[in-house]
Amino acid sequence: MALSPDLLEILICPACKAKVELNADATGLKCVGCRRVYPVRDDIPVMLIDEAVVAD
Repeated sequence: MALSPDLLEILICPACKAKVELNADATGLKCVGCRRVYPVRDDIPVMLIDEAVVAD
């Protein structure tokens, strides 16, 4: 995964404005607030609410 740590510091969830963290398998960014998981495609985070899935 080539996501910059600096980029991860500034990204927030567009739905609830909480911090996002890289998930364990590095395929998405999980919101610590609302638990939405935003996909990462070709090392680019897709921060669209419609593209996110809510994790259990």
